[in-house]
Amino acid sequence: MEDSELDSSELGTYKYWQEAYSKEISNYEDHGDTGDVWFGEDSALRVVTWIAACGLARDTAIIDLGCGNGYTLSELAKEGFTNLLGIDYCPEALTLAEKITKEEFPVIKYKVFDIINDDVKVLGKFGLVHDKGTYDAISLNPENQRENRVKYIEKAAQLIQDNGMFVITSCNWTESELIKHFSDKMKFKCLIPTPQFKFGGKVGSVVSSVVFEKI
Repeated sequence: MEDSELDSSELGTYKYWQEAYSKEISNYEDHGDTGDVWFGEDSALRVVTWIAACGLARDTAIIDLGCGNGYTLSELAKEGFTNLLGIDYCPEALTLAEKITKEEFPVIKYKVFDIINDDVKVLGKFGLVHDKGTYDAISLNPENQRENRVKYIEKAAQLIQDNGMFVITSCNWTESELIKHFSDKMKFKCLIPTPQFKFGGKVGSVVSSVVFEKI
């Protein structure tokens, strides 16, 4: 039985992100405000800490799918990683990311790229592919949710080099749902522990972070 799709939201639309990042560019230029980190900084830093400790060479090619304001990439740069690429389909996001990070972290490169519609072959292969929230946004799009999710999974898998990893954090899909969605194209490796809560006798997490390996 297939999982039902998420209820659509403006968070899944290009228009929403274009307007949000345009506003954040103005806020940064006026007040130095670097903008929101989706799911919060704690969630991002847990993943960065795991990546930094997992034995990955510091020159490993890393790509952040839907990098937004570049927060995760800048934290990886602080950990000594030197081969970093952020892609986003929203040019305004990358304008903001470059304003925030280019002076302190010139090793980070950015590229406007639509993973659903563009050819991932031009990007090459990566030892680590990272996603925090992009799969969620695709899953919230009012149009072609399932079709676009399937496309995303296929393309993300194509970006992983031999012995490479895919790390995904979601607040809309559970760990078991993510494993089910991605297991046709990738092999489950482990979970990155996240804070849990208990309600009504059931234990759950606010976000789920799952690591996969190339099949």
